[in-house]
Amino acid sequence: MSWFSSPPSSPRWAYALTALVTVTSGPLHAQNAPKREQVDDPNAPVILRAEEITGRPDREVNLERDVELIKGATRMTARSACYKVVDDVVTAKGDINMWRFGDRYKGDQLELNLDSGQGWVLHPEYRMQLNNAQGKANRIDFVNEDVAVVTDGTYSTCEGPTPDWYLKADTLRLDSGRDVGTAGKTVVYFKGVPIIGTPAMSFSLSGARRSGWLPPTFSPGSKGSTEVMMPYYFNLAPNRDLTVFPRVILTRGLQMGATGRYIGQTAAGSYSGETHAELLVHDQVTDTNRWLINSLHSQAIAPGWSYGWVLRAASDNEYPSDFSKSVANSAERQLLRELRTDYQSKYWSLTARAQNYQVLQDPAAATNPGLAVPRPYDRLPQINFHAGRYDVAGFDWALDAEVTRFRHPDLIRGSRVVAVPQLSYPIIRPGYFITPKVMVHASKYQLDRDSSNLATMPGASLTRVLPTFSLDSGLVFERESKLFGRAVTQTLEPRLFYVRTPYKDQSQFPNFDTAEAGFNFAQIFTENRFIGADRISDANQVTAALVSRFIESNGAERLRLALGQRFYFSQQRVRLDPSTQLNVSRSDVLLAASGRVADNWSFDSAIQYNASARSVFSSNYGVQWLAGAKKVVNAEYRYQRDSFKNVDLSSQWPLSLRWFGVGRVSYSVRDKKVLESLIGLEYQADCWVLRMGAQRFVTAAQTTSSSLLFQLELNGLSKLGLGSNPLDTFYKSIPGYSRLNPVTGR
Repeated sequence: MSWFSSPPSSPRWAYALTALVTVTSGPLHAQNAPKREQVDDPNAPVILRAEEITGRPDREVNLERDVELIKGATRMTARSACYKVVDDVVTAKGDINMWRFGDRYKGDQLELNLDSGQGWVLHPEYRMQLNNAQGKANRIDFVNEDVAVVTDGTYSTCEGPTPDWYLKADTLRLDSGRDVGTAGKTVVYFKGVPIIGTPAMSFSLSGARRSGWLPPTFSPGSKGSTEVMMPYYFNLAPNRDLTVFPRVILTRGLQMGATGRYIGQTAAGSYSGETHAELLVHDQVTDTNRWLINSLHSQAIAPGWSYGWVLRAASDNEYPSDFSKSVANSAERQLLRELRTDYQSKYWSLTARAQNYQVLQDPAAATNPGLAVPRPYDRLPQINFHAGRYDVAGFDWALDAEVTRFRHPDLIRGSRVVAVPQLSYPIIRPGYFITPKVMVHASKYQLDRDSSNLATMPGASLTRVLPTFSLDSGLVFERESKLFGRAVTQTLEPRLFYVRTPYKDQSQFPNFDTAEAGFNFAQIFTENRFIGADRISDANQVTAALVSRFIESNGAERLRLALGQRFYFSQQRVRLDPSTQLNVSRSDVLLAASGRVADNWSFDSAIQYNASARSVFSSNYGVQWLAGAKKVVNAEYRYQRDSFKNVDLSSQWPLSLRWFGVGRVSYSVRDKKVLESLIGLEYQADCWVLRMGAQRFVTAAQTTSSSLLFQLELNGLSKLGLGSNPLDTFYKSIPGYSRLNPVTGR
């Protein structure tokens, strides 16, 4: 179909389709768009050239054959022209070419006021520098140097006389100064087929953010319910925006949602936040009102002083299963609500917060108690204090203190005061370091007398004071070496870490917020094997580790190898679960290797090995191959005894010059089922990109969600889609994914 192809005589179906796939409607306005630089000298001389020049130089100049006119940033050629000196107006006929601020116009006849920029061109072809847009028309009227009105014309960012997509409008106002194009009665064609019809349309000429309708989505939603969503975007300011999205769920009803974002600066400092809310009045399936809210905010009040909040809530336990569009959202079952304030100075800081949780139970927990989600304690409130200094006469010191009020609807309640002072004397020399440290953990509990199970406690008040001594030491050896033919410096870094903490029976102390830390390289060099202040592990142990690094001359670490194990000189007696059997002589062995062994290969691996049982407790292996632009392959294997054994594969890879494949599969070897799967295709043309695919993921123990992905992105105009947004899904699912076309629009 040619550039001037007209819409069908009865394009009613195209206009009906607009209800589902419109781009933007109404005379919308760009807000705070970047203005194109257009600086011209009003006093610039007018340069005239032609084979024949006649007339009066002070009044009117007639030019014939090979005419050329130049004034400032405006240049024009034609077969004949007439320049009126007093009015500063030029008229021209025949093979007209005009350039203004990088834009080019070709036509049959032209009139232009060189001073004001007003004028017109008949039967023009045009090309805009701002976004390489082009088109044809019956007439273009120049309102000023920024604004042009195209009559009965076309617009596209594609190259060539027969573009893959274009819009045809009776009127099209192109305002490069405000970065907005506004069209009247419009039909958008793709591959010669009309796909959108709308009585009005507006869009950003440069792809910058602007107010307007976003591409709608049409998809089968959770549990087979078809959904249609029509979001509207408000570009309120450069640092604030709002997206409102009515969503029709055919089996449930009308859901309204909104997302507001903001960021800014005050005299006290910066602030930022985001709030997302959804409301479905009278769900036709459950006969209840369903809603969700997520809100984040942080703001500086004064230098060093800030406050913020986290507010997350949902109407019922099954909301994530019914409405989640991603694996991350469906897996979140503990919704945090927190209000906090922080003050930081040079040597100390203070934090106060009030915090509680809403727990959304897995629907399968009613029949399988093992799937029940535990409810954390509320902290109402918690106050933390930290102070410390380094290198005070060679010493480092710190003090951490905490006061917390714990509340739980079913478990024992109470208050806890904790103070942990510590003092160390680092001795650091070239080739070695030694750091002795002493710390004291002092805590006091005041338990509520009306709390449940209080009869098992010896009293309402509990006190604990435990000292800890540690000695950290290490050596660093270096030598010149080679790694895969590259010159590197190899290090050998043995390290010993000794800890001594006396035993104290803590079985009568409540457990408000403490868990056993994961066994890894970060944890084995800490004094306490528990996270939280309710348990202090007894220790008479030493950790031995050996690390070797391969470092290039520019400082880049190519490879790191590590080996570590903890040895116990006395049996560990403090535990959270009395039935837990602890190793009396040594821990499992930790082995780790990671690095970028080549410019396009990187890997990460870790193993926890039980030498006594001669078995692996946990392991993790991951590798990434970046073979080139838009070529990435990721593979990961994760295993933990009696818990999970998962394989994860993902990739983006070109199938041909323009076709690209994307995919991901996460498979549970233990349960013999697919946890998450994604398959997609992308096609990259010169001025548009097509994305399509399908995704399936687990939302709860016995439920899954499936979604279709389809998106047609017309560069410089908009994105049209069905189902979930495939671009967001590809970014989140495939590490190293690269977008096919440059970033444009919102």
